[in-house]
Amino acid sequence: MLDLFSGCGGLSLGFNAAGFEISAGVEFDPRAAESHGANFHPGQPIYALPRDITSLSPVELADTLDLGPVTSCIDVIVGGPPCQAFARVGRPKLREIESHPEAFIRDPRARLYLEYLAYVEAFQPLALLMENVPDVLNHGGQNIAEETCEVLRDRGYVAGYTLLNSAFYGVPQMRERMILVAYRRELGIEPSFPRPTRFLQLPRGYASSRRVALKLLKGLPGGDVNSYHPPAMPSPELPPAVTAREALSDLPVLTAHLDGGSRRGRRALETAIGYGTPMVPEGSYADFMRHWSGPATAEGVTGHVIRHLPRDWRIFARLAPGDEYPEAHAAACVLFGEELERLAAVNAAPESGSEAHDALRAAFVPPYDVGKFPNKWRKMEPDLPARTLMAHLGKDSYSHIHYDSTQARTISVREAARLQSFPDSFTFSGAMNAAFRQIGNAVPPLLAKAVADEMSRNLAALGTTIPTAAASR
Repeated sequence: MLDLFSGCGGLSLGFNAAGFEISAGVEFDPRAAESHGANFHPGQPIYALPRDITSLSPVELADTLDLGPVTSCIDVIVGGPPCQAFARVGRPKLREIESHPEAFIRDPRARLYLEYLAYVEAFQPLALLMENVPDVLNHGGQNIAEETCEVLRDRGYVAGYTLLNSAFYGVPQMRERMILVAYRRELGIEPSFPRPTRFLQLPRGYASSRRVALKLLKGLPGGDVNSYHPPAMPSPELPPAVTAREALSDLPVLTAHLDGGSRRGRRALETAIGYGTPMVPEGSYADFMRHWSGPATAEGVTGHVIRHLPRDWRIFARLAPGDEYPEAHAAACVLFGEELERLAAVNAAPESGSEAHDALRAAFVPPYDVGKFPNKWRKMEPDLPARTLMAHLGKDSYSHIHYDSTQARTISVREAARLQSFPDSFTFSGAMNAAFRQIGNAVPPLLAKAVADEMSRNLAALGTTIPTAAASR
């Protein structure tokens, strides 16, 4: 398998767990590429180098990594070209860029999509996967997924796509993704998608966003939506979705910030600390995270570090699960009022309107407008999967405030990894912000594994009967 736009390796990890051999990842970001190389090709630095798909041809990649003949060395290609790269390109433009090697000069948005197609054309894989956000079903009035399927059909593939929510597949996070799979036509495989293994009644926001995406689902001009597969909904008889508490409760308690023990500066991701709960029930999510893809270090868990929180931990402690920024701002105002009363009792309260008064308020009350940023903060509910992790976690992790008020903090790097279903043995290169970004950008590995298992079953069913044309590619 070849992973394009691999990031740190969420898709790679899921496919590897399903039995696929990870031949290489192509990733532009240096830290993400370093993480991918360290986890899938340890001790081989050539795999950890960043690579620009716009300047690296398939032949150069195969030669550099000694993969073998380009047309036969890769069976499966996976990846998610950023949707901005080909949004609003349109069916005529998609066909145009296939035959125009310099089409990116005319329309730079097409470039990354063009490179993905170029790699498919060169390696001629038996199967491929593309993933993206649900909005690609109607991006600027276009269904990018449907257009992609049509282009792939012109390339000799049978393709289909659907929407999958990671919480339905054992991930303690509600994350909706568009998943597109395709197989060489001569294989005779119809695209199919994994059925849910966990039950969750999606909260109103997620359920409505899915309904909107499907309601606005558009086909191609003059045609129907003929490649879309309605997603299977989970049965209430299935085991419940994995919750944030199940995912995080065994990790070490972090309270140094509550008494001034936290300082600004780089956080060492490599430092291991003992688990908060040395033993966890066999078969639990925590047990799975400790042992999937190899046991964690004997010293404990790494990457369990958080942002510096000189002001806001006092607010976090007063929030209830599910509270967002309006409640946080109100709690901060109460804290500020209490501080004024304390100072007034000893005749030390600053005069209203003075610089000292304004400075004291700033030490307690965040400056963000409640009306403009209602969802800027959120305290996680312990008995639900977490909300979607974003790539900007490194700069603003307040979207995931820990449910435990006694810790009064945002989630750590390792906790973010757990919520994405990265096992504890998975390491992230770079500093804390880079690690958060890699995690937020990734496809949850357990969701990737569910799709990979389905693809593996489809390919394995062929046995040794793969048609000659496909076998030789």
